[in-house]
Amino acid sequence: MRWSPRRSKAEEAVAAKLRAASRFYRFLWEIREELFDRAFEEELVKSYQPRGQDPCPPAMLAMVMLLQRYDGLSDADAVDAAENDRRWRLVLGTLDSDEAPFGQGTLVRFRMRMIANDLDKKLVERTVELAKKTRRFGWKQLRVALDSSPLHGAGRVEDTWNLIGRAMSKVVHSVSLALVLDEETVIRGAGLTVLTADSIKAAIDIDWDDDDAQTAALQKLLGQVDALERWVAKRAAKESTVPPLKESLEVLRKIVGQDIEPDPAGGRRIKEEVAEDRIISIEDPEMRHGRKSRSKLFNGYKRHIAIANDLILATAVEPANLRESAPAERLLKMVANHGEVAVLDIDRGYLASPAVENLYREGTTINSRPWNPKNGGKFTKEAFKIDLRRRTVTCPNGVTTTIYDAGKAEFAVEDCKKCKLKPQCTTAPHRWINIHPVEGLLIQLRKRKRTQAGRKELRRRVRVEHRLARVAATQGDTARYRGARKNELDLNRTAAVINLFEVARRRAA
Repeated sequence: MRWSPRRSKAEEAVAAKLRAASRFYRFLWEIREELFDRAFEEELVKSYQPRGQDPCPPAMLAMVMLLQRYDGLSDADAVDAAENDRRWRLVLGTLDSDEAPFGQGTLVRFRMRMIANDLDKKLVERTVELAKKTRRFGWKQLRVALDSSPLHGAGRVEDTWNLIGRAMSKVVHSVSLALVLDEETVIRGAGLTVLTADSIKAAIDIDWDDDDAQTAALQKLLGQVDALERWVAKRAAKESTVPPLKESLEVLRKIVGQDIEPDPAGGRRIKEEVAEDRIISIEDPEMRHGRKSRSKLFNGYKRHIAIANDLILATAVEPANLRESAPAERLLKMVANHGEVAVLDIDRGYLASPAVENLYREGTTINSRPWNPKNGGKFTKEAFKIDLRRRTVTCPNGVTTTIYDAGKAEFAVEDCKKCKLKPQCTTAPHRWINIHPVEGLLIQLRKRKRTQAGRKELRRRVRVEHRLARVAATQGDTARYRGARKNELDLNRTAAVINLFEVARRRAA
């Protein structure tokens, strides 16, 4: 189970002949024993307890993961490279063998063990530890930056009709496995005529421009969903309480619940509004609708990174519909393992995180562009003078009111009626301002944005944008796997490769 590659004259001869374009392979060869030291290798070995059947050392498989990501290879191509690419064989210490020491199934099982034990995160930490040995930066007070980018999902995005049909097919497949029946037998037994063609819409075969035909077809489709549920309850009640049938039924019910509502005219109809946590793909149920900006939409995930000293310290992959601030707490928790956060450079989407609020209260300097509210040419919050020490707010006309414990400052209607600036103010009947729990931070951010020094500090966040661009160039913008955690593993090995490039650069300097 242990990987004990030994340098030989044959390896040294191959390494000496590598050209500049292959210098990363040489670097991996040089640091393989240092990267997978005794302690880390022990953690990798423990993930195989009780010992499995894979004969390949887990440290070697971890190195294969890095090589895979660097070359962008599938599992099948990785097996081929391990047999035929002399650079791979140099790094893996298998120059004397003509066969790959692992198969595709070995790589799949190893990734699952890595995920189960969070060893992909440990791999990133190991690359950071190697960088610390170069002593090029201090690690007690860190300047940390967070950013995110879209990761388009690998699953096929489908409309309501196809989602329901595919979910029904998945239930049928699960039933056939549970009861050891042919799928055709299940389809005939439950009377599922909508599953007898290549697709749901082909089986329904209507004029899709005819609203009445669509309504009738939807009632037929939902009626057969109900028929499938009844058939399962009668024939596979026990099996429906355990995976995989239980999970398939849950997905079907969730899809129907998210997209269908009662029709006031009778029957059921497709909802006009999109559910907040809507499943958009049967192939990857964790994918979600997301947006990078008001005009740019995408489907899949958001990948987040946290950097300091030009190294990626932490990563996260979340469904695209979650707020930017969702993974901030766990990112910052992982960063804290490397030192105290003295300065935090973030996009304003992260400002809503309680973890960012806690850092601000502890004295960390937060740099971010403030929210830029649009109010149709009328006064915004910036036009009001907020005095948190005295707990007062003064409007542009000089009227002062008190901030109440509820976090609001309300102005009297009578004062506003006679105000000469009334046309520039809100037209709402109640005139009050919300005071944010960290309003002091927001005031600071607005002030800094107006100064040259403040804008210069904001521009320092460009480092994380450059690292995120490097991630996209290495990993691509489309997910390799299905599911957030699997794609997070892919992001972690991407981060490890990028960090190793930085380690190589520092050592060369």
